[in-house]
Amino acid sequence: MTPAVAGHTAAALSAVLGVAYLGRWVARRLGQPGVVGEIAVGMLLGPAILGWAWPQAQPVLLPDPVIEPLRQIGHAGLVLFLVGVAHELRMDDSRLRERAIGWTTLGTLAPSLAAGAAFAGWLVWYDRPELRGTGPTLAFVLLLATTMAVSAVPVLARILADRGLTTTRAGRLALTSAALVDAVAWLLLAVVIGIAKGGAGGIATAGTMFILGVLAIMLGRRLLRVRQAEWLCARLPWLVAVVLGACVLGAAAAAESWGLTAIFGAFAVGLMIPPGSPRWDAPVRWVSTLGRWLVPVFFVTTGLKIWTGATGIPWLVALLATALAVLSKIGGGYVFLRRGGEERGEALRLGVLLNTRGLTEIVLLQAGYSAGVLTSTLYLALVVMALITTAMTGPLLSVINRRLPTDTVTAPQEEQRATTS
Repeated sequence: MTPAVAGHTAAALSAVLGVAYLGRWVARRLGQPGVVGEIAVGMLLGPAILGWAWPQAQPVLLPDPVIEPLRQIGHAGLVLFLVGVAHELRMDDSRLRERAIGWTTLGTLAPSLAAGAAFAGWLVWYDRPELRGTGPTLAFVLLLATTMAVSAVPVLARILADRGLTTTRAGRLALTSAALVDAVAWLLLAVVIGIAKGGAGGIATAGTMFILGVLAIMLGRRLLRVRQAEWLCARLPWLVAVVLGACVLGAAAAAESWGLTAIFGAFAVGLMIPPGSPRWDAPVRWVSTLGRWLVPVFFVTTGLKIWTGATGIPWLVALLATALAVLSKIGGGYVFLRRGGEERGEALRLGVLLNTRGLTEIVLLQAGYSAGVLTSTLYLALVVMALITTAMTGPLLSVINRRLPTDTVTAPQEEQRATTS
């Protein structure tokens, strides 16, 4: 890389991070999670406005010698961030009723999978080339079903923290169910990638790699629980963070070389970290935070690529996807939760919380797009769905809390109350 290209890349990186900060600031001023502003500016507004106001902007501002290192930086940021996501997927150890967890998980998973499959079936029947990728139909149906079902654990955790709901029964139940649903979603994504890469042979390869990955995770957890690793985390957390980041990037590259997506390599490393060990929290947090700050670069570079191949946002498809996503998560969840014995307010509240899709949705869409299952045009429509379903969480919670107030006791208080009654 020449000094001129390096300087141009540094300037472009600074500009992207500055615009991302502005997007986060505006989103938070509007009472939204910061990621909503980042996605809107990076993937939708920025590329669209540049393309409309200055069509020749990209060759001038982001020529190929600059866009490629930016892509690599954004990709690295994404996989580093996913370490924290994987670590947050550990199962909640609260003693919530098993029946409540089952009804909540089933209510947020089953209707959403059905709605996604129906949406995919409609698109197959609609038969528009700009809405169908080159992947097999089965992979297409499974991917859309998965994108409808997913919930964003990191964004959900932030919303709960901002509203003081983390320790409430609803908050703990929502996080536990979201973790279970996302675990199923990542497994389904592995199947989708396997089918897209090579049909039955691809599924066999994905299954083999999954088994090897589980074994590696189990071995890694045993090694990282030893006293020497705990001591190193306590004494030299910065060194552990550097090694952890290097391992994540290496695992992501290895997963891609084996025909999988880099997501699985990052997740495998994140799941190796022993849950419930506070000494690991700082290194994981530092690595994930660095990735979180670089993820906007991924949004911008992906947005530019998507808009280059897209014919615009298909608003009918986007609105239909959004309607199905909301009805299946909130409506389906409400029906299941009421059947499970929850009060009206609690059932609606949980459905709204689990309707948050955020960055997790974008990661799934990117994996599907890279595998050729999604087109650029459909990708944009589903990004709109992800933004709307995430942005509506806060306002809907406020409406529910005003109309159906509830006792927001914490989970330990709930257990004590159940014991004394």
